[in-house]
Amino acid sequence: MSTQLKQPHQPKAKENAIARFFDFNGLGTNMRTEFIAGMTTFFAMAYILFVNPNTLAEAGMDAGAVFGATALVAIIGSVTMGLLANYPIALAPGMGLNAFFAYSVVIGMGIPWQTALSGVLVSGLVFMVLTASGIREMIINAIPEPLKMAVAAGIGLFIAFIGLKTGGLVVANEATLVSLGDLSKGTTLLAVFGLVVSAVLMTRGVKGAIFFGMILTAVAGMIFGLIPIPTSLGEVISAPPSIAPTFGQAFLHFDEIFTVQMMIVILTFFFVDFFDTAGTLVAVANQAGLIKENKVPRAGRALIADSTATVAGSILGTSTTVSYIESSAGVAAGGRSGMTAIVTALFFGLALFFSPLLAIITAPVTAPALIIVGVLMAASLLQIDWKKFEYAVPAFLTVIMMPLTYSIATGIAFGFLFYPVTMIAKGRAKEVHPIMYVLSLGFLGYFIWLH
Repeated sequence: MSTQLKQPHQPKAKENAIARFFDFNGLGTNMRTEFIAGMTTFFAMAYILFVNPNTLAEAGMDAGAVFGATALVAIIGSVTMGLLANYPIALAPGMGLNAFFAYSVVIGMGIPWQTALSGVLVSGLVFMVLTASGIREMIINAIPEPLKMAVAAGIGLFIAFIGLKTGGLVVANEATLVSLGDLSKGTTLLAVFGLVVSAVLMTRGVKGAIFFGMILTAVAGMIFGLIPIPTSLGEVISAPPSIAPTFGQAFLHFDEIFTVQMMIVILTFFFVDFFDTAGTLVAVANQAGLIKENKVPRAGRALIADSTATVAGSILGTSTTVSYIESSAGVAAGGRSGMTAIVTALFFGLALFFSPLLAIITAPVTAPALIIVGVLMAASLLQIDWKKFEYAVPAFLTVIMMPLTYSIATGIAFGFLFYPVTMIAKGRAKEVHPIMYVLSLGFLGYFIWLH
């Protein structure tokens, strides 16, 4: 009688190269989960593809070129973050900083957009040097927490105000400065509809609520004849737009940035990008369970990825690139590694072929997105101790002066000026970092120079 030899236990197949590189086993994830997470992150932040070109077009930039630059820098930044830092964080031009670029720097200060791009480039290079040198921790510690939170919330109010204005909900009024817009106007009603839809989707926790809110608003606009309906495939899909109108312009205007005004602009670009990225990194890493012993692993690499993306974006032709808090949507879907960011980048690559949709995504369609983002950013107000008046005054002035003066830089300047004053009055002068005294004097000079 023949006996069948027992087959030896076959060893488990070796992990493939991608899984090993991104440490899928150690992070408790797999390719399918990372793909879904990356797709989720993309839909959560895809609105920037249309909001950013519309915003920077206000500064005189070519919308098609900005669309291409936006997608390309999202690809570059997200891939760099995924490969270098192995974090599920995607990057793209930042909301708030694009508004500062267009409305405060170019329109408000009268600085050409080409020169403003040079400022973005310099701020990215400074960010990169400070990150590599380790000086970033000293700067972070110098800025008090209430002012950091106030800047974030103030930018949120500024963005929301722009959304209300472009949507026609708030209009100029000679008697009262501003007043409610004409609610019988079709485009204004479309913006109201978009705001309601987006708010409902956000409240229901729909992933990609802002993006899908824009899509539904655009469809409603086409139904009621407020937005042109595409009549051919070419009005939906086309070859990627040329970035020639904006590419490399940042290199041509370096000689124009050595002014007090531009130094303030560069400082603001750097400041907001610096703390926005640090906050996003901590928040997403904490949500993903990646923080160990109260430290964020590979934080330096993540910051290098961010600053690299800002430099690349300025060269391609867009405002400052930041790490997106919308990456938390992908983490909620299970994303844990840099592969999530890589997948998000792939979707941005596909999006390059849909630039004709810029004709459909009009101001009333993007306005609700600006307002919702403003709501999200205003949550930072919770982190300010309003019972301490020495914090409340500079924080309040920072927040309120941004929308009222139509300038993020002015809001920051007011807060930085009043913080040392109230701290000295409280008898806490020694608690103010020397860097804050230097910055306050710099902003005082800024106001004197403006006057």
